[in-house]
Amino acid sequence: MTDTARETGLVATDAADLLAILRDGVPRTRAQLAELTGLARSTVAVRIDALTASGLIAPAGDDVSTGGRPPARVRFNPSSRVVVAIDLGATHAVVALADLAGDILARESQRIRIADGPESVLDWALESAQRLYGESGRPLDDLVGIGIGVPGPVEHSTGLPVNPPIMPGWDRFDIPAYVRRVFEVPVLVDNDVNLLALGEHARVWPEQTDLLFVKVATGIGAGLISGGRLQRGAQGSAGDLGHVRVPFGADTPSHGAQDADLEALASGPAIARALTTAGIPAETTDDVVDLARTGNPIVQEAIRQAGRDLGEVVATCVNLLNPSMVIVGGGLSRVGEQLLAGVREVVYQRSTPLATQHLTITESRSGETGGVIGAAIMVIQHVLDPDPRAVRALSR
Repeated sequence: MTDTARETGLVATDAADLLAILRDGVPRTRAQLAELTGLARSTVAVRIDALTASGLIAPAGDDVSTGGRPPARVRFNPSSRVVVAIDLGATHAVVALADLAGDILARESQRIRIADGPESVLDWALESAQRLYGESGRPLDDLVGIGIGVPGPVEHSTGLPVNPPIMPGWDRFDIPAYVRRVFEVPVLVDNDVNLLALGEHARVWPEQTDLLFVKVATGIGAGLISGGRLQRGAQGSAGDLGHVRVPFGADTPSHGAQDADLEALASGPAIARALTTAGIPAETTDDVVDLARTGNPIVQEAIRQAGRDLGEVVATCVNLLNPSMVIVGGGLSRVGEQLLAGVREVVYQRSTPLATQHLTITESRSGETGGVIGAAIMVIQHVLDPDPRAVRALSR
């Protein structure tokens, strides 16, 4: 995930827990912060002074007086620093500038081919980032890090792609080192689906602590939020659903090879191949989306069957992980209700009643910015978060 040690110097370790409380956007007095943290007021005052000097918190006016001088409040100041966020897909990319709340300040997108290789794709992304940053007028010292999502497995400890199936030329390519030639800041890299899960969770479903985000596009993958935090697994490969063999049931209509994996049956290109075989020419996910809008019943049934195949694998995930939500995103989610209907049809049938009792299966709502929001949040958590166990203790 990262190329640097966790310590960045932006927030002192002893002040990070106090900042974590203020990052919910609610202004508080020093007395309130002392009560929440259990720290002495004098200790809180010292840490507030340090955070104010760094620009990370700012005055927020006076609280209501209960007699005498009203106590002053402070608030988190997300505009004090910025993050560059880059979301690279198989055919589409977004580059954005975000503040420390993950709000997008500026962005631009471009059709790309990830198969063109790392230098070509990253050069475009870096040129875009330089342009956006230059237009912001901010000094380079305000940049705290760069987050990048790529459409393939990423080794968590190094940030290097490892044998990515749709990314020829990217295997073990040192993305952080390449980016630091231009921006001398921490560079964090993760699988794009993990970042979509982070973005969707933060922006749309912050109250949900357990959700599964499934991206269906050129490839298929999943990001897991459990206990309110992203789970990457031991090496960062958690959520690789695309190469899971689909467990055909006795009532499954014959289609595809008996040993076909999920990506070979339910991805955008897989549906395009099935439609071409049926006499309806298609090549890409975008072609499938365009055909879906025509209402052709053959296209609708092909999409519905892809949803069922996806549901066969997701049903196992629901039984194993017991999420409260399954969110389907990615380019193919634009086809409409048929894909989701196929997923629901199988998941509610195959998963246990307890696991589906309060389960919601829905379409992603974060749109094109979900990946860059997640990339920004990944960096923000890296530079601002204290030990997550401490945050949970403070929030109780």
